[in-house]
Amino acid sequence: MIRIIIVLIFFSFYISANASPKDKIISQMKLMDNLSFNFIQTINDKSEDGKCIVEYPKKIFCEYSNPSKKKLVSNGKSLVIKTSNRGSYYRYPLSKTPLEFLLNKEYLISKIKELEPRVIDNKYLNFKIFENNNEINIFFDKKNLNLIGWQTEDIYQNLSITFISSVKKNQEIDSKIFKLPQNN
Repeated sequence: MIRIIIVLIFFSFYISANASPKDKIISQMKLMDNLSFNFIQTINDKSEDGKCIVEYPKKIFCEYSNPSKKKLVSNGKSLVIKTSNRGSYYRYPLSKTPLEFLLNKEYLISKIKELEPRVIDNKYLNFKIFENNNEINIFFDKKNLNLIGWQTEDIYQNLSITFISSVKKNQEIDSKIFKLPQNN
């Protein structure tokens, strides 16, 4: 009986050690409930930076470092972009944005399972997803397999590139940050 247990333990270590990078990425994603990170986002050659917290499924809270102190918040259904110095905000259905897919961990896992990664500069693994007239590229570090960013192109061909750093996984989060402002 002990031999069988030892063989099974050895076999499980062997399988996990020889898992493909794609399988390891999927395993990491399955264990992730939330992540927080710093970001640099470039849209049509204009860059902004800040901090974000993502809670799966489909919730995000971002504070930009720009003078207007822009905030981006999703409660899983709607996306609000607010500028502090004017108090005005814009509300969009999340389903009309690429974040609908990027914030859906189960969707990403299912797509990554279907795709083969493309190696870029021998540093990054890239998965390219096409969904509802959106092109979404997701990038992972080839060494540690951590998410490092994404690139989206919307139906108007606006290119948005987001690089993330200082990633922390499964932190305690105050769920009140995902509360949207009341309708005017």
